Amino acid sequence: MTTRKQTSFDIITIFPEVVLPYAEASILGRAQKNHLLTIKAHNVREWTTDKHHTTDDTPYGGGPGMVMKVEPFDRAIKAIKKRGKKTRIILTAASGKTFTQSDAKCLAKYNQLIFLCGRYEGVDDRIREHLADETFSIGDYVLTGGELPSLVMIDAIARMIPGVLGKEESLVEESHTQEGVLEYPQYTKPEVYRHWIVPPILLSGDHKKIAQWRKGQQGKKISSLNS
Repeated sequence: MTTRKQTSFDIITIFPEVVLPYAEASILGRAQKNHLLTIKAHNVREWTTDKHHTTDDTPYGGGPGMVMKVEPFDRAIKAIKKRGKKTRIILTAASGKTFTQSDAKCLAKYNQLIFLCGRYEGVDDRIREHLADETFSIGDYVLTGGELPSLVMIDAIARMIPGVLGKEESLVEESHTQEGVLEYPQYTKPEVYRHWIVPPILLSGDHKKIAQWRKGQQGKKISSLNS
């Protein structure tokens, strides 16, 4: 019987302190304690060479804001990347491919995933061209940095790693396990709260009809906000 090697998630950022509280809590925290994965945040300033630890500069050609420099990221990757491991380097950017459940499944097969987090007006495009293997976005909107997208992707990927969820059947019927298929609605006690009731079919004890009802509910996406 072969033992799966621990998966390493490395996040390169100028704000490592925003990453760890989430990474050390709940399922991700428990998975780290069980040695199924590690999540480390690295301060990219450690790989600068000037006394001010500069990670950004003004953009060539003019324009507002600051652009993150290529050199510190390049040095950080060289220091962090593990030799002989199946590694993927991911840049988070609004211009990237939209991250999906299929991507999470594919990336869960790697031994090491390195996430590059931009800030300000973004990163020098040579980072995307020459350092990153893939560029991902988590949606059609702009965030102030790549830390949240990195954590979102790590959370989704970690769930695909055997043992992280404890019960592997938790993955079988959840949303997006099959492309385009969403999980059915779930209910628990009390049976009636205020005037809101649990669908009677779920209380019937007829498992065949319950299975049919659940199948009919799959794929129904909420399309509007509650007023």
